[in-house]
Parts: sequence; C-alpha cells; structure tokens
Amino acid sequence: MSELDEPRLIHETGVAARVGTIVAPVLGDLGFRLVRVKISAQNGCTLQIMAERPDGTFSVEDCEAASRAISPALDVDDPLDRAYHLEISSPGIDRPLVRASDFDRWAGHIVKIDMQVPADGRKRFRGVVVGSDDGHAVIEKTEIKEGEEPRARLRLADIAEARLVLTDELIRESLRRGKAELRGETPDEDAEAPEGEDAEAAPAPARRGPAHQAAKPKGPARQMSSKAIQKAKANNPKSAAAKAAGVKYSKANPKPRPSNGRPPKE
Repeated sequence: MSELDEPRLIHETGVAARVGTIVAPVLGDLGFRLVRVKISAQNGCTLQIMAERPDGTFSVEDCEAASRAISPALDVDDPLDRAYHLEISSPGIDRPLVRASDFDRWAGHIVKIDMQVPADGRKRFRGVVVGSDDGHAVIEKTEIKEGEEPRARLRLADIAEARLVLTDELIRESLRRGKAELRGETPDEDAEAPEGEDAEAAPAPARRGPAHQAAKPKGPARQMSSKAIQKAKANNPKSAAAKAAGVKYSKANPKPRPSNGRPPKE
C-alpha cells in the first residue's frame, strides 16, 4: 500500500462524511491526502477541508489547486443544502493525527488523545508520542495515576481524536520543516531543530496594505506564540513561519441553494 492510500483512522459522520467521500478521490488524483472535513457556522456556513501531501507538506499553491478541483465535484454532488464558504487548509502546527504514520512522523512531541472506548479505565490521555506498533499508538504518559504504567498502548481503531499540543519544540520543528519545503528539500525528520539565535521567531505585527511584508527579526523560537503564528501567516503566506503554522485558501459558493439542491432562478 502506498503512502497516498494509507487509510484514515478517524471518519466523519453525516454530511461531513458525504463530503469526505466526494473529495478524497479528487485529492488523491492530485497527489494529496484528506486529513479532515469539518462543517461550522463560521461566516454563515463554512466547509473546511484539511489536506496534505504524504510527506506532511501543503503549500498555498496546493490549496489553490485543490480548491479548483474540489469545487466542481461539490457542485455536481451538492452535499450541502445552503450557501457556504469552501476553505481548503493544511493541518497546521497543532495538527490532528489521523493515520498510523502520523504517530511515527511526530514521535517525540506531546499529543492529547480522546478514546471512543476506554483504555486502562480512562478515555483521555496526554503524553509524548513514541510511535505506532501493530495497530496501536504508543505514548509515554505525562499524567500518571498511582499504580499505572508510564507507557500506554492505545488501539488506533478506538481513537476518537488525537491532536498535537502546541509547544516550543513543536514550533521549532514545524519551522524547520517549513524552511526545508521552501528550499525544495524533503524534510529530514531525524535532523535537530535549530535553537537560540539560529531559530526563527515571529515576524513583526501585520500592517494594512497588500504589498507590505514585515521584516523577520531573529531570536529564540519560544518567542513565537500561537498569536504570533497567525501574524506570520498574515504578513507573508509563503514564509517559513506561515508554512509551519499552516495555510488555507477559501472561496464563497457563489449561489445560495434551496433545500432541493437546485440553484435559484435568475
């Protein structure tokens, strides 16, 4: 089985599941993998489709290509009965882990896991990712109750949600991978992330004006908070900081659709 065909562990329900069935093969034809589908009330109704390449990267250009391919497919099948905003995005830094390979790729970072079925008498876990093994996610727990083993083996099929926790180390690693992508390199997952003066901090706050790009001061990576990451994306969507934080491309569905799925008459 190729990396592109690796199945997801977590699946949506209802309309989101129908959208996933429509867009997954479209993304696959482009060399992308579906990460998650989410429908929210943001801006009236927003359909968010999270995707990535098998190596975990996803650029602004990838977002645009995915949007161009997905929009016609959604227009044909018409899974939503209302006007909506289509948003294509990358997983971002504190990303969900939805495949077994995600646990291997992000080994060494902290994850929060909610289980559908209790394991060792509990449904919530937090710990450092060790990897995947024989259908299980293996973590070293950071919260250990008396009498518990420090290492947990959680059945992948029983996981409801798994998401990385935003930490300084995760930000540095994501910045390093973002820089490697900008240089056209394949991220080396075993390489050490830069620290101190060699680590990139957040760009200066965004200012109004389409052509403005703020200078990027140097400093410890821990200066980059989640708010600073959003500013980095606003300043320069192709910067290493923006690549690390995640990218998205959105467009409005041009015509409201009544419940029968047909566009209104002009």
